Amino acid sequence: MRRITFLIFLTVALMSYGQNNLTAIIKDAATHEPLTGATGAIQNSTLGASADLNGKLTIRNIPNGQRIIRFNLVGYIAQLDTIAFPRSTKDTAYIYLKPESKDLDVVVVTATRSSRHIDDIPTRVETIATGELAEKNTMQPANIKMILTESTGIQTQQTSATSANASIRIQGLDGKYTQLLKDGFPLYSGYSGGLSLVQVPPLDLRRVEVIKGAASTLYGGGAIAGLINFVTKEPTDKKELTFLANANMTNATDFSGFYAQKFDKVGVTVTASQNNQAAYDVNKDGLSDIPKQSRFNINPRLFYYIDPTSTISLGLNAGYEYRLGGDMQVVNHQADASHTYFERNITNRYSTQLKYDKKFANNNQLTVKNSVGYFDRSIARRDNYFAGKQISTFSEADYLIPGDKSEWVFGGNLWTDKFNQSNAAIYPLDENLVTVGAFAQNSLKVSNKFILETGLRTDITNQNDKFVLPRISALYKITNKLSSRLGGGLGYKSPTIFSEESEERGFRNIQPLNWQKVRPERSIGANWDINYHTVLGEELRFALNQMFFYTRVNSPLILSATPLANGNYEFHNASGYLDSKGFETNAKFDLDDLSLYLGYTYIDARRNYDQTQMVNPLTAKHRLYSTLMYEVEDKLRVGYELFYTGRQYLSEGASRPDYWIMGISAEWMFKHFSLFVNAENFTDTRQSRFESMYTGTIQNPQFRELWAPTDGFVFNGGFKIKIW
Repeated sequence: MRRITFLIFLTVALMSYGQNNLTAIIKDAATHEPLTGATGAIQNSTLGASADLNGKLTIRNIPNGQRIIRFNLVGYIAQLDTIAFPRSTKDTAYIYLKPESKDLDVVVVTATRSSRHIDDIPTRVETIATGELAEKNTMQPANIKMILTESTGIQTQQTSATSANASIRIQGLDGKYTQLLKDGFPLYSGYSGGLSLVQVPPLDLRRVEVIKGAASTLYGGGAIAGLINFVTKEPTDKKELTFLANANMTNATDFSGFYAQKFDKVGVTVTASQNNQAAYDVNKDGLSDIPKQSRFNINPRLFYYIDPTSTISLGLNAGYEYRLGGDMQVVNHQADASHTYFERNITNRYSTQLKYDKKFANNNQLTVKNSVGYFDRSIARRDNYFAGKQISTFSEADYLIPGDKSEWVFGGNLWTDKFNQSNAAIYPLDENLVTVGAFAQNSLKVSNKFILETGLRTDITNQNDKFVLPRISALYKITNKLSSRLGGGLGYKSPTIFSEESEERGFRNIQPLNWQKVRPERSIGANWDINYHTVLGEELRFALNQMFFYTRVNSPLILSATPLANGNYEFHNASGYLDSKGFETNAKFDLDDLSLYLGYTYIDARRNYDQTQMVNPLTAKHRLYSTLMYEVEDKLRVGYELFYTGRQYLSEGASRPDYWIMGISAEWMFKHFSLFVNAENFTDTRQSRFESMYTGTIQNPQFRELWAPTDGFVFNGGFKIKIW
């Protein structure tokens, strides 16, 4: 009897401490691709294993009993499974992990008009998310220039030494070829495009979406180089109230606030900012490198939730700015016979945004938009005065039919843009453009690996111009770590006198367009990119994006080099083309609280017209950007940035040297309060260290083309208060 009892006890003990093996294959829940590097671990033990290239792992020597096994991979939601050992079967277990719901993974990119999230969109879209925007806001709280400067393939080009105006250049193409949107509404174009970059406050931004390359099929004319969509915050159940105050060494002060709250049937957001800047002469040559400014903006938005499927919103944007630059004695009200040069800009902006969204039972969605914009600007110089008013409207209706396999969107829109010169002129620069367009777009999920997107737009203008604009993009998910996008399309830009060239002249001696001679600029463009991400070792996350691009603009509209008999300069279509080709390389490393980003852009942009070939002026062939960031969530953020801009060429062909810029920023965060400091361009790299900023006399300065920063080292600091 004792022997029998001992044998039973021994059998139970062996069953409890038996040696078992578990073989599992870990896959992506959406694509069913094997997840190399995924782990499986027995909780409360040291037993575990990592998946091989086929997603396969084997955990050995597992004791009998109920065991909790944790399957995990960086970027995916950990999965806990309870398994009883010994198992009743020796079959391989299949585990499907779901991607984490991070901001960049689930965001629906509104600029593409699609309902799919960013990982399933064939059109290549770059997003600047909330966290990065918060960092850039503390560097330059007054405007959005800093947000865009630090992106590969994008250059913010200062166009005026006196007014500090700047334009956006994407992949080496002039600013007029980039379209700016805010929540899908056209932001500023034509006359209102002047000073636009330096007049948009960033505090209410939720993310920024950037599409590089031909995007006219999506949003019509003017998106030859690409488009940038600024997406603002909307009210949520959690209310928000944020204040920001900033000051810098150039005697600038910035105050801004943002409020958002959602009630039962109503939601509201309000953004307001006040920015002041004293005139600042960095190089002590008697002329301002930073103009005197005083600006106020307010943007309230009201949301009415008719029912759970219908929302209507109405926004109003109002802004006023006074900007004065030039001779420091004139700016400081000490003008005399020897000191008379100045440039004064006074702008008033008012616009409305009305939007209606309706989602039906089958998830189909109707969106109707309307915006009306009014812009009034005067430019006064010592010997010239120009003023005008622009009224523009945009109306659009689109209907989205989503589906697991195929998604359709159909729509039509109406643009009107009317400009009238206010001051008397023999040759007034009045313009009136009306564009009617219709578009259709399809996104077809051919398989879990391949998605194809096609689109077609037709536009007709009141100048009897007709455009048919096809576009195609494809996404191929080679593995769960490797994917590729290929896309291309046609574009156009209607003739207008509002460009960087006329802006630099203050619209002085510009001949009105001869509509019998000028014709639209037309383009063709394509880009191809490869995306790769993986985990190196156990913790180091690595992502790489390599993109190649090409854009050609036929018969570009340019300003004549010599004046007409009446002394005016005339816009005409060049005989030939402008093209830009190159590539962008972006790499990112993440390890715990430390991240390193490296970006390089190679651009070969050339003018091939009027029997000449030359590099597109002020376009660096090589640009490098890197940032090292240490961030402890909700506690501390410290960053170091390094920029390199290669050799550039001026309009007359002379070359200018390369240069480096470095910056350091830090922010200390508490529950409802944060402090920030920023040393931008602390090496004090500026154009005036290479050459004089002007030729001629101080009474009549002839400014050199701007190819480097003019403000040099700027130190700023301030605080943010977030009550809710």
